[in-house]
Amino acid sequence: MQRLKISENKRFLVHEDGTLFFWLGDTAWELFHKLNREEADLYLRNRAERRFSVIQAVALAEMEGLTTDNAYGRRPLKMNASGQYDPTLPDTEGNDHYWNHVDYIVDRAAALGLYVALLPTWGDKYNLLWGKGPVVFNADNARVYGRWLGDRYKDRPNIVWVLGGDRPLHTMEHFAVNRALAEGLREGDGGSHLITFHPPGGQSSSLPLHREDWIDFNMIQSGHHEWIRTNYKKVGEDYARQPVKPTLDAEPCYEDHPINFKAENGYFDAADVRRGAYYALFAGAFGHTYGHHSVWSMTTEPGAYFIMTWRDAIERPGAAQMRHMRDLMESRPFLERVPDQSLIADNLPGANYMAATRGERYAMIYSPNGIPFKVAMGIIRGTTVKASWFDPRTGQWRDAGERPNSGIAEFVPPTSGRDGDWVLVLDGIG
Repeated sequence: MQRLKISENKRFLVHEDGTLFFWLGDTAWELFHKLNREEADLYLRNRAERRFSVIQAVALAEMEGLTTDNAYGRRPLKMNASGQYDPTLPDTEGNDHYWNHVDYIVDRAAALGLYVALLPTWGDKYNLLWGKGPVVFNADNARVYGRWLGDRYKDRPNIVWVLGGDRPLHTMEHFAVNRALAEGLREGDGGSHLITFHPPGGQSSSLPLHREDWIDFNMIQSGHHEWIRTNYKKVGEDYARQPVKPTLDAEPCYEDHPINFKAENGYFDAADVRRGAYYALFAGAFGHTYGHHSVWSMTTEPGAYFIMTWRDAIERPGAAQMRHMRDLMESRPFLERVPDQSLIADNLPGANYMAATRGERYAMIYSPNGIPFKVAMGIIRGTTVKASWFDPRTGQWRDAGERPNSGIAEFVPPTSGRDGDWVLVLDGIG
């Protein structure tokens, strides 16, 4: 596997040789903490088969990741003389220690062609706010821990460092911890891996950190509150920021997650997941992360909040449909792609909002409910255009004929209604 870097135009991630890297992520926050090796193998194979390229997981996990054992009865940190879990004292004694298990999963992911977006810690370990913590980090021990972690994984090319972990930066100490952690990682791995920051819900890392030298690209958590997705707004805001940095929605609404965290509201489904993905990508994101509520948590005892086991959840339709999105995006020149809402001559508000993106000789317009719409022609190159409908549910194509590449043209998607989303693809000819 190749290491990753930022593209020349600062909009995308690419491999070391400059070829496209498409970030199709999955949130598996509790992967290291809860699964044994056989279970991790099952999960990783499933995601590789569905063309995911990135697994987002946490070293010091949210669900009592310091104070409860992993699958092999081990914990990541030792206690110091004061009886506190100490980031400067990673527990590496014996053959089956916690970090050996992390090594195994990182290497198994690499064998399957998967990158690991590795969070050194969840955010409750420096800003409790909610959750169980405990808070163990200060600027000094964060740098030591970061240096150790960076050195441990410096030779593994399939790592992207993700700081933060769903907690805001409220105090100067919070900023200092993350800055020191980033500096330690760079000292340990020689700057060989990209670094970003996972923010709390409804925010982007750009809000507090865009001009920090250590953050290579921005992450958004559009989150689980809105039923009508508007994550294109956050992506668009990041896309317009200076200096230019890549951005993506790394935690949109999860499939089968209670809407606004309340089971009585119902649950997000595959249609919601697809809408968030196409909205984000067409607004200028360089990739996208999918998530399932029972997968990030690695649930084994379902109920009204986590409604199925992780083994059942990895088979859900929204996850399988993400590969169609990746296939579509990689079917046309990706690194020249820009968002362009001027393609839509008559956009609609709210749940029917449409999003558009294009390259020099192609355009894509996402209609979330299959409502007919009008396109401003002549923006892409070509005297005529070949029109096609792409089905986000199945990945299948339908021919829609040829049109002159001028004036205003109306298009009627093949079906409409909820779960009737379509992508119109226009290819310039001549």
